[in-house]
Amino acid sequence: MQRNRNESNRIGNAAILLDSIEVADLMTPGYSIGPAQAEHIPALSAIELAAAQLLRGQASEFVLAETTDERTFANAARDGRLWVASTRNMPVGFALVKMLADNLPHLEEIDVHPSHGGRGLGRALVRTVCEWATVSGYIMLTLTTFRAVPWNFPFYARLGFVEIPRETLRPELAAVVSEEADRGLDPDTRVVMGYRCGSPVIRERRPLPRE
Repeated sequence: MQRNRNESNRIGNAAILLDSIEVADLMTPGYSIGPAQAEHIPALSAIELAAAQLLRGQASEFVLAETTDERTFANAARDGRLWVASTRNMPVGFALVKMLADNLPHLEEIDVHPSHGGRGLGRALVRTVCEWATVSGYIMLTLTTFRAVPWNFPFYARLGFVEIPRETLRPELAAVVSEEADRGLDPDTRVVMGYRCGSPVIRERRPLPRE
C-alpha cells in the first residue's frame, strides 16, 4: 500500500538529515545538499544551460537550449522532489524527480554547474535522491541517460543503477524514450537505468576525478 505522500516526504527528509554527515563526506567542504526552497528556483535554469554545454556533440542545439519552467520546479519543490547543491547559500546544482506513476519516481534531471564540477556534488545529489526513494517506500528509481558519456551511464552504474532492457520497460518508461526521440535524441545513444531501492548505498570516500 502506498504511504501517504506528505508522510513519506517527512520521513524521507528526516532520514536524509540523519545521514547528512555521510552525504557531506562525498563532497568538497563548503557545499551542502538540501530540499529546494522558493528562492532557489530562479537560479536553476542557468545551471541547466551551463551543464548542457558539456553534452555538445551528443545532443542537438534545440535540446541544449531547453530549460525547465519555473512552475515545474515550484511544484517539485512543494512536493519534496527537488534538491539543490549549494555553496554560500547559492545553488550550483540540482536534482529533479518526476513521478511517472504513483509508484514510479524518475530522476528527470540532475545538473551541476561546470564551474563546480569534480567536487562530488553529482554523486551526493544522486545519493540523496536514492535514499529519499528508499525511505519513501518505492521499489525502484529510474532515469534515462547517454550510454557513451563517461559522466552518464558509467557514473550511474558505479552508484548502483543497472540497465533496464527495452523489451521490459513499463509503458511509462517507454513513453519517456519515445518523447526523447521526438525531441531529437537518438534512442541508440540512450539507456534506461534503474536503482532498486533498499540496495546497499555506495559508501566509498575517495576523491572524485574532475569531470
